[in-house]
Amino acid sequence: MELYLKISYLNDFIFCPLSIYYHQLYGELSERMYYGSAQLDGKASHSAIDEHHYSTHKNILQGMDIYSSEYNLCGKIDLFDTEKGLLTERKKHIETIYDGYIFQLYAQCLCLREMGYTVKSLRFYSSDDNKVYPLSLPEENEEMFEKFKATNKAMQVFNPSVYEPKSEDKCRHCIYNDFCDRPLAPKAYCGGF
Repeated sequence: MELYLKISYLNDFIFCPLSIYYHQLYGELSERMYYGSAQLDGKASHSAIDEHHYSTHKNILQGMDIYSSEYNLCGKIDLFDTEKGLLTERKKHIETIYDGYIFQLYAQCLCLREMGYTVKSLRFYSSDDNKVYPLSLPEENEEMFEKFKATNKAMQVFNPSVYEPKSEDKCRHCIYNDFCDRPLAPKAYCGGF
């Protein structure tokens, strides 16, 4: 049986591959122990999608489970307008569109296509400031699509026992820093080891 990894892991993997391991280790039961206010706010802003209360239009799919056998990924979409072919990823606040955000939207697009849907356009929506950020389809940005595929492949074969962190700054701002057995720097907001 193939192992399907969560689409949301793509962003985590880019930040620090160990964060996926720690998230699985500590699970959702103890989120308040390690989630910062930004993560809790983001989770709260997703509640309308997760509970299917965002839209009543029949052409709007929301919070639907998706998967891709080709990429061994699974997850959920935020919003997909089946009439327009428009896939929207909602974020609480967007200052920078990171590669991990792009890869998550690419993965959602590829999953929907594999499931038989026609995806014509992609976008991010920032709910704090009501801004929309269009994104090229994967096939329209070959360099980024190749980066997505390479990152997904690396994530699929990742071995946490041999990984060494590389960025003190990332360690300093990692929500799992207190639990990590190999941080390069003390957590930024708690004063050290």
